[in-house]
Amino acid sequence: MSVPVLTFFNNKGGVGKTSLVYHLAWMFSELGHTVVAVDLDAQANLTAAYLDEDELESLWENERKPTTIYRTIEPLARVGDIVEPQVQEVKQGLYLIPGDVALASFEDTLSESWPASMGDANLYRPFRILTAFWQVAQMAAKKVGADIILVDVGPNLGAINRSALIASDYVAIPLGADLFSLQGLKNLGPTLRSWRELWKKRLDNWNPPDFALPQGRMKPLGYVVQQHSVRLSLPVKPHDKWVNRMPAVYHETVLQDTTTAAMPSRDGECLATLRHYRSLIPMGREARKPIFHLTSADGAIGSHAQAVQEAYKDFKNLAETLLQRMEAATSTQWKP
Repeated sequence: MSVPVLTFFNNKGGVGKTSLVYHLAWMFSELGHTVVAVDLDAQANLTAAYLDEDELESLWENERKPTTIYRTIEPLARVGDIVEPQVQEVKQGLYLIPGDVALASFEDTLSESWPASMGDANLYRPFRILTAFWQVAQMAAKKVGADIILVDVGPNLGAINRSALIASDYVAIPLGADLFSLQGLKNLGPTLRSWRELWKKRLDNWNPPDFALPQGRMKPLGYVVQQHSVRLSLPVKPHDKWVNRMPAVYHETVLQDTTTAAMPSRDGECLATLRHYRSLIPMGREARKPIFHLTSADGAIGSHAQAVQEAYKDFKNLAETLLQRMEAATSTQWKP
């Protein structure tokens, strides 16, 4: 049985996606779950959040060992096969498959394999390439006994993200309070449906397969509102209209239904509305820890200490909500 994969995805950048994955991976482990975080963004920002520059340099320059996601799948671009990853232990219960700026070079290989997977010749290689991310993530999860896999991807609709979503059981969508984020959401819904349907055709095309394949369910769990423009815990007025349009756009483009919800706080599909915690972010980066673990020694004193407690509560509630949604989706027959 495979380990469930939850991917955070929006083709609009700057919505706090990587920060969400980083903090939720920590929080899931706080709640007693063993987590593997996978960095599938060629910018490798998630990896940089966990590891310092010396560690990154050591991983990226070691071309002979599968120290990054790219090194584990790179043999597929030649005549080899997937290599079992060397998983980085961040702490007990939290592990990382590091990203790699070289991952971008795998885009063409994935693109070429997409049409080949609908051919009538030997399908082993194209399917091995297209599902490489899922195969590596499952190897890592089995290796450390993980019960959930979190994936961070880049803000685009390219071949790398298509393979990342094929590997996903669930999808959560971070949104910023701006026009560009909503426009990205309008593209995202139809794209998810298209990838899901096209992957199902490919699964039907190779029956039975020679190895386990992801089902590519891509079940939307909901959206997370990132209030990047926050003053005294309230969104500034120019952004209110974008926040309040989120429910209708999400329901129409992702779920293909209509909703009467006038704002996320009244929409059952809104997983959380997170404050930006602007002053805590640089402290967390400097201390190389999640903002809800900051202490007075890190500079979190006075109002910052209160914000740390609020951040812990916010991320704990979000993590628990995601777990509930995943459990509910697993126990019911969800159909796209």
